[in-house]
Amino acid sequence: MASERWSYQVVEVKPGFLGSTRDAAQERLTQLGLQGWELVSAIQSQRFAPVQLYMRKPAP
Repeated sequence: MASERWSYQVVEVKPGFLGSTRDAAQERLTQLGLQGWELVSAIQSQRFAPVQLYMRKPAP
């Protein structure tokens, strides 16, 4: 079984004054997906803290 190598990226999505907008987050994820990034996990450590999106894609 061949092991696959990955490149990783962490993207922060900061909440806005009235909370983050779903459309903005969706557009950012779509842009990253078109670049080959796959969402692996999303974590928000505290309420009103930025959400960290953990992304990966196969290494070149």
